[in-house]
Amino acid sequence: MVGTTVGLGLTVATLAVFTIAGVLYSRRRVAGIEDLLTARNSSGVGMTTASIIASTMGAWILFSPAQAGAAAGGITAVAGYALSSALPLLLFIPVGKRIRELMPTGHSLTEFVLVRFGPAMYVLVLVVSVFYMFIFLAAEMTGITGALELIAGIPPWQTATVIGGFVLLYTAYGGLVASIFTDTVQTLVILPLLAVGFAAAIVSLGGVDELYTTAMATDPSLLDPTNRSGLKFGFYVVFAVLGANFLNQGMWQRVYAADSESTLGRSFGVAGLTVVPMVLLSGLFGVAAAGLPQISAEPAGISFFLVVTEALPDAIALVVVLLAVLLVMSSADTMLNAISSLVTVDLARLVDVDDEGSLQLIGRGLTAAVAIGAVIIGAQGYSVLGLFLTADLFAAAVFVPLIWGLYSRDLTQGAALAASLAGLAVGLAFFPTLRGVVATIPGVAGLLPAPDRLVAFLGATAVSAAVTALGSAVGGDEFTFDSLATQIRSFDSTTEEPADDATATPEVSD
Repeated sequence: MVGTTVGLGLTVATLAVFTIAGVLYSRRRVAGIEDLLTARNSSGVGMTTASIIASTMGAWILFSPAQAGAAAGGITAVAGYALSSALPLLLFIPVGKRIRELMPTGHSLTEFVLVRFGPAMYVLVLVVSVFYMFIFLAAEMTGITGALELIAGIPPWQTATVIGGFVLLYTAYGGLVASIFTDTVQTLVILPLLAVGFAAAIVSLGGVDELYTTAMATDPSLLDPTNRSGLKFGFYVVFAVLGANFLNQGMWQRVYAADSESTLGRSFGVAGLTVVPMVLLSGLFGVAAAGLPQISAEPAGISFFLVVTEALPDAIALVVVLLAVLLVMSSADTMLNAISSLVTVDLARLVDVDDEGSLQLIGRGLTAAVAIGAVIIGAQGYSVLGLFLTADLFAAAVFVPLIWGLYSRDLTQGAALAASLAGLAVGLAFFPTLRGVVATIPGVAGLLPAPDRLVAFLGATAVSAAVTALGSAVGGDEFTFDSLATQIRSFDSTTEEPADDATATPEVSD
């Protein structure tokens, strides 16, 4: 094990380098609140792609896929996770172009929901979105604190505090401008070094053939493509990840940061294809941890690092963990920016705050509050995958009527709200760790079905979709999409128009 002082010192040094870079880069590039919230039309293909990869993946790629491989169904679970990670990024291409068309000066999904549906649906989406992003941030902190405790014996609260503190510095100062820049640099550093780390660990453990033979001897189900638990996990994680990404404000920020629609399409497309091998490689470390008798795959959430410490010298293992720290930074700054953006935009709308300086101050204060909360939860050592799936369930019940409402004029607020709540009720009834909340309702406990995550996620999404379709068929007052462009305003009168004609203030066809 690397010494605690050395490990903590190198962690702080790594964080400091990227924090200083983020502050310096954004120093003359943040001219107003729009730059903090959206960096509108400022990012080309390279930076947008790198930012999507870094912010979408984050350190969870080293924790959740490995935990799935070790404890949720082996190689089949990992394959499902990889495919489900790519799907939402590819779907963001048409959906992202659609929302830029409808809301050329928009900032967030919640703005769309407020104008398109109304205040009741808006409150539900805002709560679910903030809850998901907060849990995402807390899960990232949980994973990296466990890894550094394993490698260098650093107490979880120290790791969570230093990472949260440094990310908060450049995020609060530079907003999305700083986040996109640091994401780009982190991606260029992380991807090749992680690939080398993967290869070195496999070679040190005897190569692919040796790992296969050992895993088959230890637990053949890990490599069985028909593994029932793996198939179930791979199926329901599609709905979990799909819903979660559409409720992630960080993705919508990058939709607006892209300098054109063509940049948006190319960037999300390349990112979607890139994440598949990344998730597969990470997940295989979980399979290895469960299949190698010399490794105890507990806790499963840090299976990747259990293999790394077994296969590589301590000094190299620490370098891999420092790369994981960069991954945490890339997703943590995305979540902090996203939550700050949501609340700042909505506060300005609800209480009519027009002073830009006050909005920036509020946004930075909210960023700090969220970071402190995530640090506290991240130091508790909860299951990383369990945290993600809990937040994903809420998103799975809500995202269908939102996407439907981007294209259909007939879906009313009542129908969208009914669809979301019906899906959520089904999901809660079956979800193992949340059904206890439902059971507290008098007379309900004895009526609850057996817990099943597959039924929870599939039921939440399917019921939500069915009620949405029914509500749209029944219809109501047809919504006028042109109102989105007129009612949602920019906070900065100097904001440039998008590069593509299609994304300028349009005459939108219904």
